Amino acid sequence: MILYPAIDLKDGQCVRLLHGDMDKATIFNSSPADQAARFAADGFEWLHVVDLNGAIEGRPVNADAVSEILRTVSIPVQLGGGIRTFEAVERWIEAGVSRVILGTVAVRDPDMVRRAAAAFPEQIAVAVDIRDGMVAVDGWVGASDLDAVTLSRRFEDAGVAALIVTDIGRDGALTGVNVEAVGAVADAVNIPVIASGGFASVDDITRLQARPGVAIAGAVLGRALYNGAIIPSEVLAAAQKRRAA
Repeated sequence: MILYPAIDLKDGQCVRLLHGDMDKATIFNSSPADQAARFAADGFEWLHVVDLNGAIEGRPVNADAVSEILRTVSIPVQLGGGIRTFEAVERWIEAGVSRVILGTVAVRDPDMVRRAAAAFPEQIAVAVDIRDGMVAVDGWVGASDLDAVTLSRRFEDAGVAALIVTDIGRDGALTGVNVEAVGAVADAVNIPVIASGGFASVDDITRLQARPGVAIAGAVLGRALYNGAIIPSEVLAAAQKRRAA
């Protein structure tokens, strides 16, 4: 299982939100690049970066902070938030982003996602952000009429690298990952699934690994990593045990 420490960008700073609410942001580092360097030094193999302002405005807002992260670390970065056009995908990949995450556009323009996945094999991920069983859009402030499995199946043969499944109701709340919701998507499609939202301890990794059915490919770690509830060395060891098994 690959672990993705999250760097959420709001107004140029590294923050964590509660349930995706921009008014409930905790600043953890005023220098996102410094935070990225710390995660790389901890031994993480990937970074998960989200432009929160961009997700709401529908365009890149924290581009300078993202560019600084890319200059600072050599580990691959997956980036989401406000990327709504093929041209924006192309620009970020040319800038050095290893994987672009598409969310709102996956609901509204699935053909663009397929086009991007065909043009950039294994470099496109789809965000499946769930609130009360339905997929949210526009930085989680809007709603769609799609459930997680229906959206995910749209891209079954598109060549996307991963689906990132987030339970918004648990995000930032330290209430434990929604194993059932994540597992339902993993069992329904042949696309690797990355779990996100609610991780509170290393036990959440263990619960994901122990579930029957298709293995979960990765996990995005947020607030619990920042507040010390999850220790990098311990969670990396837990993830490696499964991978070696």
